[in-house]
Formats: sequence, C-alpha cells, structure tokens
Amino acid sequence: MRTLSAPLPGGTWTLGDLTVTRFGYGAMQLAGPWVMGPPADRDGALAVLREAAGLGITHIDTADAYGPRFTNQLIREALHPYPDSLHIVTKVGATRNHDGGWPPARRPDDLRRAVHENLENLGLETLDVVNLRLGDAQGPQPGSLAEAFETLVELQRQGLIRHLGVSNATAEQVAEAQATAPIVCVQNMYNLAHRQDDGLIDELAEQGIAYVPFFPLGGFSPLQSSALTAVASRLDATPMSVALAWLLQRSPNILLIPGTSSVAHLRENIAGAGLSLSDEDLAELDKIGR
Repeated sequence: MRTLSAPLPGGTWTLGDLTVTRFGYGAMQLAGPWVMGPPADRDGALAVLREAAGLGITHIDTADAYGPRFTNQLIREALHPYPDSLHIVTKVGATRNHDGGWPPARRPDDLRRAVHENLENLGLETLDVVNLRLGDAQGPQPGSLAEAFETLVELQRQGLIRHLGVSNATAEQVAEAQATAPIVCVQNMYNLAHRQDDGLIDELAEQGIAYVPFFPLGGFSPLQSSALTAVASRLDATPMSVALAWLLQRSPNILLIPGTSSVAHLRENIAGAGLSLSDEDLAELDKIGR
C-alpha cells in the first residue's frame, strides 16, 4: 500500500474502542450527480477508495441513502474484506425520493430496514458506528428522538451495531440521546463560516466525544471569505487547505471527512490539512462566521 511521507494530519481519535485517523474520507461524492445514481467514472471511484485506504485513512463515512446503495456497494467492491484497522461509519434516518430529496425515515421499521440494508451492501455482520440522522435538509429541527434512538439501541443490543451517534442534531437532542445510551460522535454541519456548534464542540471535547463536521468546505457552494483568501495567500496554500487545517486545530475531537471523487484531490486535501496555522492566522480566521 502507498503511504504518505508523514503520518496523516491530526493523528488519531478513539470512537468508543475504535481508533480512527482524524483525517477521514466522506464517500458521499462517489455517487452520481446530486448524490443520485451510479458514478460517471466507476473505476475512478474505486481508485479513490483504494487510495484512501492505501494512504492510511481508517475512517470512512457513508450512508446507504447515497446513490442510494451505489456508494456502499462501491466501498464493498473496493475494500472488502476490510482490514481490521478500517472503520466504516454510516447513518440512517433518511431515504431518497425520485426528486432527489431526503425525506425522513425514522420509524422503527424504517430504521431496522436501513440497518440491514447497510449491512448487506457493505458486506458486514456488524456496523462499527451508526449515526441517527435527524432534522431535515434545512438543518436540525427540535423534537424528541426517543423512539428512533431506542430502536437503534435495541439493534445495538442484538449485535448489529457496535457504537451509536447522532447527526444533524440540536444540543438538546444530543443530551437526550446521551441519557438513553452512550454515543461516540455527533455529525453536524460546521465549518469556518457556520459556527453555530462552537459551544457543543467544546462540551463534547470535555466528554471525549468526537465531533464530525459535514460540509467542512461549505458543501455544494465552496467557502468564500476575504480573510480565508488572505491567509491562504500568505501561506501559499489553497483556501480549502486552510479551512481543513483550521478545523483540525479548532479542537482535538474534530474528525474530518472531506469528500472527493479524485485521487489527486484526495492527496491535496491530506497535504493541505497538514498546514500549521499561526496564532495570527487563527485569530484572523476565527472572525469568519462569528
């Protein structure tokens, strides 16, 4: 396997009893346009997954709703049988419709079916981590997660899930989940320009729980900021590299899962995340989104 000349930036973190690299890989972009259908370049998608594992990434984030099914099937084709060091984190709680929407699917039968479909398409007997996706496409929404989360706890007791987390959740829902069963991660939208979870990140860090930002580079619309551009120019780096490096330095419990369908871009992301930002850089960047 190919390896970088230095360890992956950020080192490692422990999800329960699973050690993962803080720099991971998000598989969402391996599906077709708008996360629907198969990839235009199937061989390229398989190559990215194999490169990620070959470079030492041990944390892959996915969902059976991506495609749907295509992304998990690609992961299985590229990497199965999985090495013991590789850990796949998936999510349930939403499905796809023909319009490309993400309607909720959090009834007990929906969740049981989703867990079994993830197991089948990934070729696993136990899922390492399952996040319960809450809210909607607009973001977290208030409301109890009790019935849905208790369903996943029961599947965990059956041995189908190793660890639990929540995604797209409010701080109140995180607390409600923790009152029911231990969680190892929270996966919410967060980046330089969207800082609504600053307090939650710090609370989770004190508890030893990972925070995994989705859309770390802004999502379908890349981050735009004069301050970000200025820091990147000073460091002779790309704005996206600086944004990833900032996340790793923001808190030790932040795990990165940037997605890409390009091997070259994957390597650029890893190298960029290894930038060392000075106190001056951090102070300038911290003004974004506040």
